[in-house]
Amino acid sequence: MFCNAKNNNIKIDQSDMDYISFGKGNKDLIIIPGLGDGLRTVKGMAIPLAFMYKKFAKEYTVYIFSRRNNLTNGFTTQDMAQDIVKVMNLLNISNADILGVSQGGMIAQCIAINNPERVNKLVLAVTSSKSNEMINNVVGNWIQLAKKNDFKNIFIDTAEKSYSEKYLKKYRKYYNILWIVSKPKDYKRFIIQANSCLTHNAYNDLDKIKCPTLIIGGKKDSIVGVNSAKEIADRISNSELFLYEDYGHAVYEEAKDFNERVLKYLKR
Repeated sequence: MFCNAKNNNIKIDQSDMDYISFGKGNKDLIIIPGLGDGLRTVKGMAIPLAFMYKKFAKEYTVYIFSRRNNLTNGFTTQDMAQDIVKVMNLLNISNADILGVSQGGMIAQCIAINNPERVNKLVLAVTSSKSNEMINNVVGNWIQLAKKNDFKNIFIDTAEKSYSEKYLKKYRKYYNILWIVSKPKDYKRFIIQANSCLTHNAYNDLDKIKCPTLIIGGKKDSIVGVNSAKEIADRISNSELFLYEDYGHAVYEEAKDFNERVLKYLKR
């Protein structure tokens, strides 16, 4: 199996959580994905995700956690953070480096604030400490589209707001195929997770994060905005900020040096 990649599921409270693991390193790295998890969990994605993050496999045993499968209305980023801490306990992960992407970065903030002993180093990518006008407009629109079961326009709007024009020129012609094959069965989890983005507010508590923290943003981010990364960096004293000039929200996929940059920071 590539990089010892495994698909896993674990019971948590009255629900369960899909996660994958790969790598054989002595240290643990937890990756928390973004809002797309509300449309599709990591179930069955062990090989492609292990390939995407293969640079970490030598140094780390990597865990990528979805949210629990049965989310209840009103579930918050704080609740999602506590779920990950519960699963860390179940898997005997005493502490770990954490990479949170987009909504995953919101969840990672909550872990570092409320359970600082569980986080060695923290990487927050294309995320925000609180909602803003851009997030309200973009995510609010996705919620309304989800309520209409309009996945086609969710898919297209997400792509157009996430990727660079250079990338989009290659892949726009495949939209009509891609949105059909990736269409979710229902939208309940997505709507709950999207609403948790709108209510997330860790800004005033960011100064409680004392672990070394790398904040990565894209100057062309059309979902959370570039100022969100700057706001986080200003509030976390032991932090570094890096902004990609030519990328937006999908910088973690588009920038060829993204994983290497994160790994170098974690190994420092």
